[in-house]
Amino acid sequence: MSGSPVKIAILFSGRGSNMQTLARHIAKADVPAELVLTVTNRPDAGGIEICKEAGIACTVIDHKSFDSREAFDAKLGETLRAANIELICCAGFMRLLTEDFVNGWPDRLLNIHPSLLPKYKGLHTHKRALEAGDKEHGCTVHYMRPEMDDGPIIVQKSVPVLAGDTPDMLADRVIEQEHIAYPQALDIVLSKL
Repeated sequence: MSGSPVKIAILFSGRGSNMQTLARHIAKADVPAELVLTVTNRPDAGGIEICKEAGIACTVIDHKSFDSREAFDAKLGETLRAANIELICCAGFMRLLTEDFVNGWPDRLLNIHPSLLPKYKGLHTHKRALEAGDKEHGCTVHYMRPEMDDGPIIVQKSVPVLAGDTPDMLADRVIEQEHIAYPQALDIVLSKL
């Protein structure tokens, strides 16, 4: 890739561990990207404190302040375009984005999901993997499409499901892999831009 660094925004809703991992990766000298902005839809998200401590710009767009999904997505899009964002990384962003929004960022919108897609789209993936008796579980980084947890896979990482696992134990092992998978996937995407 040539020219200036790719301007990235990270969207998150919770504690921000994947956001923090991506921010640290993007800050490396050999990564041709710049983290311009983070956005959360929850004023109480734990990741806001991470942003403050790291000096990362963080915008709160509370989805409860909007009458519709479309209105929220319009404000989100306006905020991202005003910052000249070129690539969006959803990192634990617990909002379904509208078809118009997703289609407005073709192959410029990444997501991470805690399962080996196409298995277990949606919530409670660790519990569902255990209930199904799966021998392995994991995470997927993919290009986002309008359908929930759908789109071309960039990177997958798997972990064994162990006897006696609880959903929380499995989640802890999967999040470790998420923190490896997302930077790898970002590098792959940046190499194609």
